Amino acid sequence: MAPPMSAGRFVDVLRDEGVTVVEVGDWEHHNRNHKGPWGPVHGVMIHGTGTSGSERTVEICRDGRSDLPGPLCHGVITKDGRVHLVGYGRANHAGLGDDDVLRAVIAEKRLPPDNEANTDGNRHFYGFQCENLGDGNDPWPEEQLDAIEKAAAALCRHHGWDERAVLGHLEWQPGMVDPKGFTMDWMRERIGDRLA
Repeated sequence: MAPPMSAGRFVDVLRDEGVTVVEVGDWEHHNRNHKGPWGPVHGVMIHGTGTSGSERTVEICRDGRSDLPGPLCHGVITKDGRVHLVGYGRANHAGLGDDDVLRAVIAEKRLPPDNEANTDGNRHFYGFQCENLGDGNDPWPEEQLDAIEKAAAALCRHHGWDERAVLGHLEWQPGMVDPKGFTMDWMRERIGDRLA
C-alpha cells in the first residue's frame, strides 16, 4: 500500500528521470478530491486522448468536457515528448474497472482480462493522457514514447514497483481501446529495461 507522493516530490521524480515537465496553472491543487479519496496508489495508467493539437489536448485534459469535469489526468504527454502537469490528486481518468486487474497490479503479476467495472480506478492510479487520435494510424513519435517510458518508470522507481504496475486504459476498463498504436506489453518491456 503506497500513499501518493506530494505534488512537489512528483515533479522532482519526473525531472530526475529526464522528463521535460511543463507546469500548467495551479496544477498542484487542481483535483477531484471532494468526490472521493486519493490513494493508496498502486500503479500508473496510460491513456490515449483521441484528440489532436497539443494546446487543445492540454486544455481539455485540464478543464474536462461537458460530460466529465477535469482534470482528466495528472500529466498530458504531447507529441513533442513534453509532460504537461494539469492536476494532482484524484482525477477523472480511470473510472470504474476490474478488481481482478487491480489485484494483479498490486501483486505485480500478468494482468487478467478486464471483464467487469466494479472498482474505483481514479483513487488508485496515477494517470497520463497521451496526445493521439487513437485511430491506429496516428503516429507515436519516439520523443513521445520515450516520455511515456520515462514518466512511468519515474513513478515505479519512486514507489519500488516493477513495470507490471503500468497498465493501459484498455486493460482496466471493459470497452476501452486506448492507447492504440502500440502494445502495453511492448511499453512495459521498455519500462522494465529502463528500471533495470
